[in-house]
Amino acid sequence: MNLHQFRFVQEAVRRDLNLTETAKALHTSQPGVSKAILELEEELGVALFMRHGKRLKRMTAPGQQALRSIDIILREVANLRRIGEEFSRQDTGRLSIAATHTQAKYILPEPVAELRQRYPKVTVSLHQGTPEQVAQLLLSDGADVGLATESLAGFDELVTLPCYEWQHLLVMKRDHPLATVDRPTLEQLAQHPLISYHPSFTGRTRIDQAFALRRLQPTIALEAIDSDVIKTYVRSGLGVGILAEMAMRDEPSTSELVAKPAAHLFGSNTSRIAFRKGVFLKSYVITFAELISRRLTRSLIEQAMSGVGDNYEL
Repeated sequence: MNLHQFRFVQEAVRRDLNLTETAKALHTSQPGVSKAILELEEELGVALFMRHGKRLKRMTAPGQQALRSIDIILREVANLRRIGEEFSRQDTGRLSIAATHTQAKYILPEPVAELRQRYPKVTVSLHQGTPEQVAQLLLSDGADVGLATESLAGFDELVTLPCYEWQHLLVMKRDHPLATVDRPTLEQLAQHPLISYHPSFTGRTRIDQAFALRRLQPTIALEAIDSDVIKTYVRSGLGVGILAEMAMRDEPSTSELVAKPAAHLFGSNTSRIAFRKGVFLKSYVITFAELISRRLTRSLIEQAMSGVGDNYEL
């Protein structure tokens, strides 16, 4: 057996058992993939897949167990490469970051700039997506580090650490009826059209839960993934915006918008950083995490990655 066979099996599963797509992804031929998988099955003495003709239909029970071992083997092979790169080229490489739009625009610019100053030979690749997409990029080795508020803690294959807490703000035009109210209530808020994030983004879950607990059904006039889009529609008079506080940091004092803290309505949110379990982290990856939050130290990250301890809450 060899690593090529392992990669073919792993990629076939990733591609929903489509061998044509598997071959394209691995830059080889479909017959070559089929032959390699058959040879591995013959050597193991078990069928890894159920077939209909030449098509793979589903994994067998032995195949599912074999896949878990294959994933571990290929992850450790990747770790060996990272270790070699770490010690042969300690200040050179690529840092791939997966983050939601809010994190990418309002949190990451300063850490990325500082990292580039410390490691000028490191190229940064930034991927923006939903929290689910951030997690999947980490799980598929498409990213070294992920940052989001929603979802990351729900994946057992990831090590997640809290970075910082933040709250939502209510944002409205200065002539809006709620602009003169110091602490708007949920009941008052529910009387106006609202503009906020898509349900899978930026703490939207807490907003929905708060209204549901009070048995209120607010009117959501617009959902967006971009805080600037929310502010644009608030300026147009469409309604009251509910957005992350970091999105208002650079708003000028002369702005036509008024922002009010909403922690008393929706509580606080915790943004988390995530790594795939079992992955060797290069020095500049850990440095980048330290730059995001002062709470994250090299020793804490290494402890979490080693599986020692299970409580790293703020």
